[in-house]
Amino acid sequence: MTLQQWCFSYRGRLGRRDFWIWQAVWLLTTTLLFVLAGNDLLDTQMAAFGVVCLLWPASAVLVKRLHDRNRPGYWAFLVIVAWMLVAGNWSMLDGVLPWLVGRAIPFIIFVGLLLDLGLFRGTAGKNRFGAAALPVRYKPATYQ
Repeated sequence: MTLQQWCFSYRGRLGRRDFWIWQAVWLLTTTLLFVLAGNDLLDTQMAAFGVVCLLWPASAVLVKRLHDRNRPGYWAFLVIVAWMLVAGNWSMLDGVLPWLVGRAIPFIIFVGLLLDLGLFRGTAGKNRFGAAALPVRYKPATYQ
């Protein structure tokens, strides 16, 4: 798999190693963007734009990893649901419900997906989403 397929294609399957590499790249990039913005070395809107630009590659990696686990790509919408629950104003609910809806349920979704996609092996051999996952080639092929 090439870097372009890794970051921009929703087809195929992706192994755990390349999934974790993407998670590290995403975390470091977003952290760097907001550290720069927090120290007034980068405009906050530019940092946010950088994070928005990372949405496509992040979703492509997530969908391909879901495919490797033999799950349809629309399971990635669970991430959007979790973010919406975190961002919601649940103060109109009584008792422990604001904490449950706004913190506990999103936490369970995020941790569940992270454990499922990051720890468990993909389907052995071919599945309905294609052949077994190929490792990403991080160095371009050299021609002789």
